[in-house]
Amino acid sequence: MSVRTRFAPSPTGFLHIGGVRTALFNWLLARHHGGRFILRIDDTDQQRHVDRAVSLILDGFRWLGMDWDEGPEVGGEHGPYFQSQRGQLYQDAVQKLMAAGVVYRDYSTEAERAADKAAAEAEKRAYRFRRKPLTNAQLSQYEAEGRPFALRFEVPPGRTLVLDDQIKGRVEMKTDEVSDFVIVRPDGSPLYNFASVVDDAEMRITHVVRAEEHLSNTFPQLLLFEALGYPLPTFAHVPYVAAPGSKKKLSKRDGAVGLHEFINDGYLPEGMLNYLARLGWSYDDSSEIFSKAELIEKFTLDRVNSSPASHDPDKLYWIQGEWMKTADLDRKVRLTAPYIHHADAWTAYDRGRKDRKEYPASAEDQEILPFLREPAEVSDAEADRFKAVIEALGDRLKLASDIVKLARYFFTEELTYDPDAVKKRLKKEGVPEILADIEALLAEVEPFDLATLEDRIKSYAESRGEGIGKVVNAVRVATTGQGVGPGLYDCLVILGRESCIRRIAQTRRMLAESSS
Repeated sequence: MSVRTRFAPSPTGFLHIGGVRTALFNWLLARHHGGRFILRIDDTDQQRHVDRAVSLILDGFRWLGMDWDEGPEVGGEHGPYFQSQRGQLYQDAVQKLMAAGVVYRDYSTEAERAADKAAAEAEKRAYRFRRKPLTNAQLSQYEAEGRPFALRFEVPPGRTLVLDDQIKGRVEMKTDEVSDFVIVRPDGSPLYNFASVVDDAEMRITHVVRAEEHLSNTFPQLLLFEALGYPLPTFAHVPYVAAPGSKKKLSKRDGAVGLHEFINDGYLPEGMLNYLARLGWSYDDSSEIFSKAELIEKFTLDRVNSSPASHDPDKLYWIQGEWMKTADLDRKVRLTAPYIHHADAWTAYDRGRKDRKEYPASAEDQEILPFLREPAEVSDAEADRFKAVIEALGDRLKLASDIVKLARYFFTEELTYDPDAVKKRLKKEGVPEILADIEALLAEVEPFDLATLEDRIKSYAESRGEGIGKVVNAVRVATTGQGVGPGLYDCLVILGRESCIRRIAQTRRMLAESSS
């Protein structure tokens, strides 16, 4: 049997990393067995449909390198792959259920159902919707007045439904605890439980791997599979992703949860794929870093934890850093250049995101940043500057966007001072004189390279009787505006003689003005 898995998101908003992890487990399972991964869009609920959501889903999957064998933009023999386009299949299934006598018209109103529920609560009994017999006169009246009706599946009493779940184990539910459930709304649109069963069967899905929030949906679906005569797929319900340090489900109130946010931050797809695979799945007690090929080779459902896994931003950042170390220099230039080219836009986006109490605030906030979609070209001269900066930053550069906060001063003539660094490193006795001496030293030193600069500045500090730290820290802030960063001599060489002299002169003027 060829393994066929699917991911069936509703296009109602951004792509949550919890959903991405579920999709990844489906993708890995299919790839591990040499099977097929199907992407289906469950868009029957048109009231909650977001136009851009489908594009966000496809863009996110493409970014991660999770290709789909059947689905939107790919096609396949079991299409269409949008539920909104599969109406005839649902109608055929409805007719089959009606012929079997397991579906009935429900003319009840919302007010009537609310009254029945209130009565059950008053009697302290569980409310379960059950079919109420209607007289022929009532049926004729309802039909004559065009009273709307839903189609409900009549749940057989007195049975025990059993699910052998690949992650949760054996789970049982009595049919007496399951209400007669709607399969088609009064407007004719199918509901999730019904449409999903029809689609999974028609698409020959062998393994339904989905979030555990759907576990309760599985029992009505077992009845539908049985009534329609469909073979039952293997079910595996993946625990939810919990908020950091918590057991509650991860939500947008807990910070970044949309895949587009991590793309905007400059995470690598290899890092995200590695992290999400390890979120609730383990191969052994020690392995953390896995390539895509290794994940495909090693992934099995029996190693998925049955308990929720907590989202750990620190671990994600560490894994990202490990993958960033493997990126070659040219790739790092391509990754970081857009953030420098659009530093103001990036800074505004990042600040705005942190200022919001809940994310996302609007549809625009759910997008991949435009300058990341179509990054600008980098000239050879500019690429050389980027390479020098990236090499100087070394392992400090973990996210592509880090280059803005760590090294923007290399790419602009405008010097922005960190107030704390100015207070701690420049507002000291003797610093103006040190800067004047270094400015003169830089003007005449030859060659202007790392070894020579280091030797001359150290000799200067010794001749003056100053600690080298005081000199280095003052010159760093005077030339970069920051108190920390790459090695000073790397900074001086990258900035170049003229820029260093100009910045030190500017800093001396700033100190003179502030003292007066």
